[in-house]
Amino acid sequence: MMRAPRIAIVGAGVGGLAAALALERRGAEIVVCEQSPALNEIGAGLNLSPNALMALRALGVEEAVIALGCESDFLTIRSWRSGRIISRMRRGAFRQQFGAPQLSVHRADLLDVLRRALKAVDFRLGARCISVAARDRGGVARLADGGEIEADIIVGADGIHSVVRESLFGPAAPRFTGCICWRGMAAASAVPRDIAVAEGAMWMGPHGHVVHYPVRRGELINIVAHVDSDSWAEESWTRECDVSELTTTYAGWHPDLLRLYPYSARWYKWALYDRDPPERWSKGRVTLLGDSAHAMLPYLGQGAAMAIEDACVLSAAIARYADDLDEALLAYERLRVPRARAAVLGSRERARENHLASPWARLKRDVKFALRERFGRDKTVFQTAWLYGYDVGRELQ
Repeated sequence: MMRAPRIAIVGAGVGGLAAALALERRGAEIVVCEQSPALNEIGAGLNLSPNALMALRALGVEEAVIALGCESDFLTIRSWRSGRIISRMRRGAFRQQFGAPQLSVHRADLLDVLRRALKAVDFRLGARCISVAARDRGGVARLADGGEIEADIIVGADGIHSVVRESLFGPAAPRFTGCICWRGMAAASAVPRDIAVAEGAMWMGPHGHVVHYPVRRGELINIVAHVDSDSWAEESWTRECDVSELTTTYAGWHPDLLRLYPYSARWYKWALYDRDPPERWSKGRVTLLGDSAHAMLPYLGQGAAMAIEDACVLSAAIARYADDLDEALLAYERLRVPRARAAVLGSRERARENHLASPWARLKRDVKFALRERFGRDKTVFQTAWLYGYDVGRELQ
C-alpha cells in the first residue's frame, strides 16, 4: 500500500489552514509550522464571494462558516459627498445565479472553523521558518531555533513577505500601490439607527473609497477606508492610530461616515502592497499558496477566496498524482496560475476605477454601473461573474 505523503505547511493563516484541511481530508500527514506562539488573529472582516463558499463546500465547512457570517441582500454603492445611490447590487440572488451566497465574516471566525475541522494535524507554534530547500524526493524547512522539518512537499503559505518564496526565487520587494487603509470594527447595537449599516455599503469618491459591512451574524460592523497617498508605507496590520486621522482625511465626505467612525473603539492603518504575478510557483518539491504566490489588492475581494481555491486544487492534484508528486505540483500550477494572475491584475484595475479623481470620469463610471445593474447580463456591477461562478468542486472532478 502506498505511504501517505508527508506535507509541511509554512503559515497558519486562511490559506495554510485551508490547505491543511484539504490535504488531511485526502489522507496526507500534515505538519503546520507557524511563527506566532498561539493561533490567534487580529480582528478584521472578510467578504467571501460565491466561489469562496463553493471552495469551503468542497472542504466540508461551508455551513459552519455561514452560521457565523452575515448575508445581506444588497451592496449599495453611494456617492462620497451626497450619499446618492449609484447602484444596488442584488447579492441575494447570488445563491440562484452562482450556486452559493455572498458572505461577510470575521476573519477570526473563519480561522476558528478551519482549525476546529482539523483532526490530526501536527501544529508547531512559535516555529519561525527562515529558509526552505528542495531535496531529491522532498524538501526541508529550516527553523530559527535550529530545527528542521522534512517532508515530501513543502507548501509556503506565509504571506506577501514569504520566506518560502524568497528561498525559491530570490529576494524581490513587493510593490507599494500608493494607497493606505484604515480599518475599524463597531458594535452594530451602538450605531444610531439612522445610519444604514445593515447591508454592505461602498462610498466612492475622488482618490478613495470607504466600505462597511456587517460580520458575525450582524453583531459587528467592519469599516475599511482607503485613500490614495504615499504618506504612509508601513504594512503592519497592528499599527493603531487615532480616529482623527479619518475625520481629517475624509472631511467633506458624507456626514453618516463621519458619524460612524467614532463608534469603532480602535483604528488601525496600513499601506497596501501587491506583487507582480509569477509564472512559476514551484521548484522541486516546494510550492507556494495564497498570498505567497499571488498577493493582490483587496478590491475584488478575492485574497481569501484564491487561497482556499489553491488549497482545494493542490490537495486534488497530490491525490491524483500520488505516485508522482513532481507532476502533482506541475498540475497544480497549470490549473491555478492563469486564474490567480487574472485576479491580481483585475484587482489593480478595480483600484484605478474606484479612485477616479475627475468628476467627469466618475460620472461616466457611475452611469456605466447603473446600466450594468439594470440591463447587463453580468449584474455584479464590477463584472465579476467570471470569478464568482467558478466552482472548484467541478474543477476537481
